[in-house]
Amino acid sequence: MVSVPAVDSDQHLYEHRTLWLDHVDPDRRDDALRIVDDDLGYAWLTWRGRRLQPVDVQVPGRTAELGERRERIRAGVPAEARYDEVLPRDYWDPVARAARVGAMGFDAAVAFPNFGLLWERTLDADPVALTANMTAWNRWCASVVADARGVVHPVAHLTLRDADWCEAELARLSRDGVRLAMIAPALVDGRPLSHPDHDRLWRAFVDAGVTPVFHVADQRRPFDDAWYTEPDDSFVSPLESVFLWTPAALACTDLILNGTLERHPDLRIGIVELSAIWVPMYLMMLDGGFDFTTRLNGRPIAPLAQRPSDYFRARVRVSSFAYELPGRLIARTGDLYMCCSDFPHSEGTATPLEDYARAPVPVAPGDAPGLFHDNVAFLLGDR
Repeated sequence: MVSVPAVDSDQHLYEHRTLWLDHVDPDRRDDALRIVDDDLGYAWLTWRGRRLQPVDVQVPGRTAELGERRERIRAGVPAEARYDEVLPRDYWDPVARAARVGAMGFDAAVAFPNFGLLWERTLDADPVALTANMTAWNRWCASVVADARGVVHPVAHLTLRDADWCEAELARLSRDGVRLAMIAPALVDGRPLSHPDHDRLWRAFVDAGVTPVFHVADQRRPFDDAWYTEPDDSFVSPLESVFLWTPAALACTDLILNGTLERHPDLRIGIVELSAIWVPMYLMMLDGGFDFTTRLNGRPIAPLAQRPSDYFRARVRVSSFAYELPGRLIARTGDLYMCCSDFPHSEGTATPLEDYARAPVPVAPGDAPGLFHDNVAFLLGDR
């Protein structure tokens, strides 16, 4: 039997306590994020002495434990164990993670930041501190590339707010062999992603061979802040969970209808951990809304050589969990999807290949090479 390669499009590497401090520019050390224990023994992600979020060691399938832990923190109950005592080595060490990837049945995996998903919106208030901490993570990504020997593909962290910095980072990421970068599907200082000022950055992504990826994170929100009514110490807003897919759909619509993908024919985009079940309806609405408003207004926003949905199908790839039944999605929209585990997050799984095989619409690597390999390889520039 011929072995079919499989690549996990969504895993997470934990940042060690001093990662940002170890890799930040010397003159920005005061701005470095840190992981610090409080008097009760709980570890916190902190910035300039401010506690941002508790630092959790998550386990797939055990989300309720995180809520219980937060209730103990609120009640002032001492921690049951120290963070470092319960943190598995393969959560943070690239070599150990590479071994875990193989044990899960994958040939390779894409690895996003872990705590890097928690702080971008907070640090938005200080663009210099924002880029300093992104740079620190990106420098560490170079060591992941070297140590994991092609098994773990780290995802850089970028912002479009500082174009000169972003271009320099992309050039260095290219030299270091980092081929994916997480960016926010959000306005950039009031400008849409399609704004002509950003064309230089889309060219830089293409020239560097780095694919921009949208991923769930605490980034600038798509709705007015008044809609978010949860307490300040909530981990994730219910509104953000319900409308998980909205920022990515909004960003793709902007980039397609305003001609960015037309102007940059080699630009590719990944959408990860933002669900996939919305894609069939979205593609119908994308074409339908374009057709209607073009007739109504007499012209499109920008001249397009293809149908709007064709740009999405040709350039965008979307991660799909097993429970979303990607086999059914492929039948409806074409081969756009990537398998994922979200390991080791609590909403993720440690047995993704088994999950896909046991789904009501089962699918295996031999049945769907695009889902299990080719589409993530497309984003990595291997196809």
